[in-house]
Amino acid sequence: MIDRPEQAPLDTAAFDRTPKLSARERKALASLDRTGRGNLASQKLTELHSKAGRLFAPLQAAADAISDPADVARHQNARDKAILLVLIQCAELGLPYWGWSDDDWARLIGKDQNAFVKNWTGNVYNSVRPNIAAYAYLLCGFSAFEKIGLFDRRALAERVFGREAVGSALGRILEVLMKWGYRSPIAEQRLGNVVAQMLLSNRSARLEDLDSAALQRIYDARNMGWRRNLFYSVHRVLAELGIADPIRRPGGCAPMVVEGASVEWMEWVKRWSDTSTLSLSTRRSHRSILFKIGRWLAVTHPAVTGPEDWTREICASWVGRVLRMETGEFTQRKVGVAAQIGRRIAPATMVQYLEAPRTFLRDCQEWGWCARRLNPATALRMPRNVSGMLGPKPRVIADDWWAKILWAGLNLETKDLVEGNHSYPLELTRAIALIWLFAGQRSDEIMRLRVGCIRWQKAADSGSESSICLLDIPVHKTGAAFTKPVDPLVGRAVEAWEAVRPIQPLLFDRKTGEAVNLLFAIRGQPVSKTYINRAIIPILCRKAGVSPTDVRGRITSHRARATIASQLYNAKEPMTLFELQAWLGHKSPTTTQYYAQITPNALTRAYSDAGYFARNVRTIEVLIDREAVLSGAAAAGEPWQHYDLGHGYCSYTFFEQCPHRMACARCDFYIPKQSSKAHILEAKAAVDRRLVQIPLTDGERAAIELDQRALDKLLERLLDTPTPAGSTPREIKAATYPDE
Repeated sequence: MIDRPEQAPLDTAAFDRTPKLSARERKALASLDRTGRGNLASQKLTELHSKAGRLFAPLQAAADAISDPADVARHQNARDKAILLVLIQCAELGLPYWGWSDDDWARLIGKDQNAFVKNWTGNVYNSVRPNIAAYAYLLCGFSAFEKIGLFDRRALAERVFGREAVGSALGRILEVLMKWGYRSPIAEQRLGNVVAQMLLSNRSARLEDLDSAALQRIYDARNMGWRRNLFYSVHRVLAELGIADPIRRPGGCAPMVVEGASVEWMEWVKRWSDTSTLSLSTRRSHRSILFKIGRWLAVTHPAVTGPEDWTREICASWVGRVLRMETGEFTQRKVGVAAQIGRRIAPATMVQYLEAPRTFLRDCQEWGWCARRLNPATALRMPRNVSGMLGPKPRVIADDWWAKILWAGLNLETKDLVEGNHSYPLELTRAIALIWLFAGQRSDEIMRLRVGCIRWQKAADSGSESSICLLDIPVHKTGAAFTKPVDPLVGRAVEAWEAVRPIQPLLFDRKTGEAVNLLFAIRGQPVSKTYINRAIIPILCRKAGVSPTDVRGRITSHRARATIASQLYNAKEPMTLFELQAWLGHKSPTTTQYYAQITPNALTRAYSDAGYFARNVRTIEVLIDREAVLSGAAAAGEPWQHYDLGHGYCSYTFFEQCPHRMACARCDFYIPKQSSKAHILEAKAAVDRRLVQIPLTDGERAAIELDQRALDKLLERLLDTPTPAGSTPREIKAATYPDE
């Protein structure tokens, strides 16, 4: 193969490119045998050289351009067969190849080698098809590679530009990718075809010619197919080499062909989307809902085509429709929701379906695009019966499952990644897993951490130089960047990854737009924020021997945040709500309450410590005189049970019904402990001691809790209440102390 690294391999300007066949050419082509049996190809081509030289000469020149002089004899039959097949199709189409479309060339080349061989029943060599593709590229500029399916693009590029030129371009790209963490065999195999197709599309083997304009043309052609991610990798390399501009994320929402909504409504939605300052994800979510509203309006209110047409009646109609809406209604694409079609949408979804038009109408009114006819906040308010179904649902993972998942994260090994068919380095995977298990951060915040986010600080009461590990969290969903303490295990795992992390180019922070050195980047691109749900959690659950789905649903990255917050809130020495708010990075303690769920064990312990039952009952020791019961004296009226009041005994049988039970008036049933009768009772061998719980009234409970004022008030209220003996406390006092 001849190396032509800087110029086009073949100049076609000197050829006669008349788009029609002459009568002489038609007659010459009509004699060709489609089967091409035996060695008739060379003989036929010799005849065509004199009768249809205008068609034969360019093909011969293209064959010479892609051939190595040392291999001409060895591949002569394949070259001649390829030329013959091109001329046969010229006869069948009635057109010279100069006038063929991309589909005509693709039909000749075939979608794969099997289809090509099946189309030509004669002796077709393996190298015939690549030769035809090279002729199409050199003579007619064919570049619709997506139409010819599986094809060795690198071999074609090497035929056209030369093996050395293509190898040099690919080598420069691989050199950078190796530094970023690509593995050589895999990278060369996957990128070879991608780089070759980019060179072919740009019609040059020089990397310097793949500037930003050329890359944009290749991207707009949309013929990279499944190689789109590898195309971006090459783009990043070219930006690193200073050949092209860095990749920029699109600033607006991707266009979408919307069906079922009026053109006027979609123009309003597009205008709002292009003007709104909401985040890209929020705009996309609102736009999707506004598309549904447009379809609903086209069916139920076709006259409403813009925000100025909305009335309170329209708003009420939409609110009512949302409350009865089912999954899949007014949806253009039902991919992924087929199993849920017919189910009532969730209350949280209802909130979004009302928030989107509320925001849309409010903005259109405030920006002066339409007259203010109503208050969207009132007209599209969420009904109370729906808002009552909304509330904190932290979905905490059970302690035993979480302990097993923690163990799996701490003992992660290379074989665990192999079993999970995963290709990231162990150090990267372990660092992400431990941050997820211990830091309690959102997946987006974890993936946006920067190199150097771990800092060590000496504790004031410790002699250790690295006793406190601090983690710097970037700007997040609800607030600014902040720093939080984490377990030293996290710091050591991050430092282990930083020690082996390949040098990466600066990447754009998806939230702030800054070019930063992301901690979790590999092969020139950031790790996806879905990586935890897609890979980390399945790997840990498999190693821990637990299901990735529990009674509360699928285990997701955000459930770890709720689990950690709840455990910190229910610890033996728990964090306060405000401390937990600062640690989680919440803007308001109200949000923290959604995560900090009190566990049943903690609630039981707090309930027991509160002594609710003990405060409402009092345990009284009762002495049962078995001798009085057995002898029949109890039946004759002798006291047989005595309630211990502390200062004496009450022998009244119905003690629990006595109004003076907790403020004894010392009536005739009262036996002081200093009396001889009390001593005799306590000395009896036939006395059973039992405990009886007596329920308390509010006044009695206050009195026994040593509230002197409450006790005095209770005594005053019972002063004229008769005792079981018949006399009142006032009368007893007068009889005991007659001089007072």
